[in-house]
Amino acid sequence: MGIRPGRAIRDADKVAWTRFSRSKPKKSFIKAMPHADLHQFRMGTEKPDYDSVLSLTSLEAVILRDNAIESARQSSNKYLEEAAPGSYYFVVRVYPHHVIRENKMIAGAGADRLQKGMRRAFGRPTDRAARLQVGTPLFTVHTYKANIAHVKKAFDRAVRKLSGKYRIAVQ
Repeated sequence: MGIRPGRAIRDADKVAWTRFSRSKPKKSFIKAMPHADLHQFRMGTEKPDYDSVLSLTSLEAVILRDNAIESARQSSNKYLEEAAPGSYYFVVRVYPHHVIRENKMIAGAGADRLQKGMRRAFGRPTDRAARLQVGTPLFTVHTYKANIAHVKKAFDRAVRKLSGKYRIAVQ
C-alpha cells in the first residue's frame, strides 16, 4: 500500500497538532519526525545583475506534502537547466514543518479483531507537509528578461504536480 492521496490532507483550516521540540522533548506531541523528502532549496547560479523576479504564488490555503513540492521542484529545475543554463537562480520559499499523521487500519480477513477503530486515534507521524496561506510564494526565480517565457513554462510544469490554484507574479 502506498501513500494516501493529497486530497486526504490538503485542508488547511484544520488545527495542526504537530509540535516537535528537540530542546524540550516532553512538550512534543510528535515524538519522532518523519524523514524529509525535500532537501535542496536553492538551485542555479546567483548573480547580482538579474533584472526579473518571478514567483509562483498560492491563490488558496492548502497543505502540500513534501514529496509533491520535491517533484514540482525537480520538474521545473530540470526544464530551466535545459532552457536557460546558468542564467537563473531558483529558490524554494517554504519548509515542510507540518507533520501528517495517519491512523493506520489493518484490512483483510480476520483483521477485525486487531483494530480499535477511532478510539485514541491520534495517529502516527508518516510524512511532512508545508502549509500555504493565500498569497504565499512557493517558488521564486531570479533571471533575465529574456528568460521570462522559460520560467513561466517551468512554473506551468510545476503546477501540474501540485494541488491547489496558483498564479505567476512577475516583479
